[in-house]
Amino acid sequence: MREISVSEITKNISEMCIEANHFLSPDMKKVFEDSLDQESSPLGKQILEQLKENLDIAGADRIPICQDTGMAVIFLKIGQDVHIGGGSLAEAIHQGVREGYKNGYLRKSVVSDPIERKNTQDNTPAVIHYEIVSGDKIEITVAPKGFGSENMSRVFMLKPADGIEGVKSAVLTAVNDAGPNACPPMVVGVGIGGTFEKCALMAKHALTRNLEEKSEIAYVRELEQELLKKINETGIGPGGLGGTVTALVVNVETYPTHIAGLPVAVNICCHVNRHVHRII
Repeated sequence: MREISVSEITKNISEMCIEANHFLSPDMKKVFEDSLDQESSPLGKQILEQLKENLDIAGADRIPICQDTGMAVIFLKIGQDVHIGGGSLAEAIHQGVREGYKNGYLRKSVVSDPIERKNTQDNTPAVIHYEIVSGDKIEITVAPKGFGSENMSRVFMLKPADGIEGVKSAVLTAVNDAGPNACPPMVVGVGIGGTFEKCALMAKHALTRNLEEKSEIAYVRELEQELLKKINETGIGPGGLGGTVTALVVNVETYPTHIAGLPVAVNICCHVNRHVHRII
């Protein structure tokens, strides 16, 4: 049994909140830079150049990539041979977010109640997703999610007869409805299967997958490429001002589902798609 102190978890999450809000992840940087060569519209290319300049300034001057520094979404894969000592794991995570947003001078955007709307002043609580896995390590993913794109996300409860064509239609409907509001070029996470809540969680997690990794499932790889092509044919373009690069990547996750259902979720993220991974 390996012992990990909650203080180590707090420290890592604090650092990761700052890193995610100041720098693109390497996989995200690669697909964004590739888009500069793929964009054929002069205006679209100009928008991408402006976005790149913004990213360069953010990294050099240590200021946030975007004024919306997001609600902190944390994915934890906890090895079953790990013992977490020294206090509450959940509180350690919230404290890491609290410290990261304070020390990084990041905007605090969380309200304590969805109706009363009083700001918590420290960007907590975070949204935490736990998974118990084999091993003696903890894998942490921090993904601050801005709400310009989050508000454009959708869940569709399709019928099994809708099949893969229904899935494609649902994804394209969500993207077209989002238009410029999701700050394109966007990254599109799709969850297919499970239940109402499971497909939404998969869609969110899909955004954090290394964008250069391909699915192990043949039809999923084909679906991702076809959707990316069709999304980029919409002409929405960078900033919603027209062009050939509306999406950078489409990532799809699947899960077994009930014989009577075909749940599909589409979680859209803006061009920065903030996510940081660490293993401790």
